[in-house]
Amino acid sequence: MRTQVAIIGGGPAGLLLSRLLHRQGIDSVVLESRDRDYVEHRQRAGMLEQGTTDALRECGAGERLDREGLVHHGLELRFGGAGHRVPITDLTGRTVTIYAQTEIVKDLVALRRADGGDVRFEAEVVGLDASAPSVTFRSGGRTHTLECDYIAGCDGFHGVSRPAVPGLRTFSREYPFAWLGILADVPPSTEELIYANHDRGFALHSLRSPKVSRLYLQVSPDEDIAVWPDSRIWDELATRFATDDGWTLREGPVTDKSITPMRSFVAEPMRHDRLFLAGDAAHIVPPTGAKGLNLAVSDVIILARALAERYGSGSETLLDGYSAACLRRVWRAEHFSYWMTTLLHTDPAASTFERRLQRSHLEYVASSAAAATSLAENYAGLPIAG
Repeated sequence: MRTQVAIIGGGPAGLLLSRLLHRQGIDSVVLESRDRDYVEHRQRAGMLEQGTTDALRECGAGERLDREGLVHHGLELRFGGAGHRVPITDLTGRTVTIYAQTEIVKDLVALRRADGGDVRFEAEVVGLDASAPSVTFRSGGRTHTLECDYIAGCDGFHGVSRPAVPGLRTFSREYPFAWLGILADVPPSTEELIYANHDRGFALHSLRSPKVSRLYLQVSPDEDIAVWPDSRIWDELATRFATDDGWTLREGPVTDKSITPMRSFVAEPMRHDRLFLAGDAAHIVPPTGAKGLNLAVSDVIILARALAERYGSGSETLLDGYSAACLRRVWRAEHFSYWMTTLLHTDPAASTFERRLQRSHLEYVASSAAAATSLAENYAGLPIAG
């Protein structure tokens, strides 16, 4: 078996890379260890930067996104019993869109199947060679070897790609809290996302559709989800979102519930020989800044441009600059995500002095056009440079 680019991982990063390469006349094979149903239904991110929506439209994956995505022009910071709107579009000229990662995956799988793309589910990668590039995988009870020119490791934090890079430098931070997230069959109680800071902890009101809400509570990293029946979750959400003007939270049936620890992680470099890391294989951000999926998209856009140059002109200039180009954007997103996380969460170890500093910073962002603009331009997404 042979292809030009072997892509490990059939999530949005791997599938989008495959689609982008196809439009440049470059062959690829996507190898995904899970089955198609699992990949198309695992709950992940849902907030898309302007650059992400632009990329999906340009590659032909924008039809359902434009029909069903919820375009937002701002967000709300809520603290001290009051809401403070950050007008993202007014400040930056850009928008963000709510469209679940599950739907992006469905759209991209359908596109690749329609254009003859080779996407293999239940294909578990068990080894790779970055120098004489090839990928070994198991599928249908047999072991296969896929030879290629380049390998794209889009297989997430726990995949096989990152461990195959020798001499990696890693940087990480663990946070003293986690998110308890729920999906609920109830119309959202807000038209734009609400980021709430409360003495009892952070809360986020997000959306999935006009009929489905996505909500989060800050909890301890070792929290037992069994002690959080639905009634307790709704009571705690109502408390943390409460305002002095009587705003109310709609409640409904909870269809999904999970606890996610929060961490920051970066691995450098993002290239070894002919292996290129992308997305969660190379970096993790806390979800407060909504950057994880968007960073993965920017990685594969940069990689697709570099591979197109290589196959088009023979130049490897962009390939050689891939890691540096990605990491500039990664570290900016890491800082923004860290900043949003520390701005909004209640650190159980914080002193009263530190909590007063946090409130002062929140008030500054809510009252300063310069501070709000900085938040807005990072949240809507900085330009993707190749």
